[in-house]
Amino acid sequence: MATKGSAGKSATGASMSKYDVEVEGRLQALEAAVASLQSAAADCPGTSAVGGDLEAAVRALVKPGSLNPTADELDQ
Repeated sequence: MATKGSAGKSATGASMSKYDVEVEGRLQALEAAVASLQSAAADCPGTSAVGGDLEAAVRALVKPGSLNPTADELDQ
């Protein structure tokens, strides 16, 4: 005998199982945690996006041709 679910209703009014209600609660908690972390990260110095030309900065730090060094080059 089938019984109608009574665990909860979605935003559209559809019936939700106990599992759906639990997953929805976890999702909302995760979304709130992410929003909190994003807010905290925005307030912390040093966590903002890298300014300027990142590719140029990497080129200045890395010798040309050194991204795939040979074994001999590694020994130097």
